[in-house]
Amino acid sequence: MTGPDTSRPPIRFRGRSFLAMVLAPVPPIAQWLEELDALKQRAPAFLTVRALILDVTGLSFDRSDLANLCAELAKRSITILGIEGIGPTALGPGFPPPLTGGKAADDVTVPEGGAAAPAPAEPMPTASAKPLARARSLVLDQPVRSGQVVQHLDGDVTVMGSVASGSEIIAGGSIHVYGALRGRAIAGAVGDANARIVARRFEPELIAIDGLYKTADDLGPKLWGQAVHARLDDDAIVVTSLD
Repeated sequence: MTGPDTSRPPIRFRGRSFLAMVLAPVPPIAQWLEELDALKQRAPAFLTVRALILDVTGLSFDRSDLANLCAELAKRSITILGIEGIGPTALGPGFPPPLTGGKAADDVTVPEGGAAAPAPAEPMPTASAKPLARARSLVLDQPVRSGQVVQHLDGDVTVMGSVASGSEIIAGGSIHVYGALRGRAIAGAVGDANARIVARRFEPELIAIDGLYKTADDLGPKLWGQAVHARLDDDAIVVTSLD
């Protein structure tokens, strides 16, 4: 029996953000499909080159209704990547996955004559108006309870209390925990190899940085319960004591 191939890079899990358009059917569905056909005739490539999410919020759909709608869209070469507004128990094999938590964006203008929709223009800053900067840090004054998931992909996450077992923090940047870290901490989730994880009391179920991860069993007992600093060194997570 041979050992693992150390020449291959380790498996990485990374977060990635994609811009998707949302299709929201309006009853009666037969009429909505006719309107969709008219749109495709005006702009044939508009719906075939984009990531599309199907939003059925508020529609009285059972599984067969949803299957029929997905089949009708497939006939029109419209590929649905996910379904929003319906519980996962209503879906099954053959359906796109259920999605939740999408952030609203501006409506997309449908082009005429098959032209691609132009990207929204970003306003140029002027002397009298400074562009608003995106918030880089999320500070939580309360502990993160078991079952909670905190996701902040725009920067660092700082927890002034503890992170309970069964909870999860996902940050685009670094994670700082001023209490005990007992849940899962995933830093650098959008590809930041310089992200760090700092905890005053280190008892995690799992830590990950830039897609590389270690479970509690991988970490071992040496630094368990201590104040630690975790970072990447090449393709390995290095955990050192802060004391």
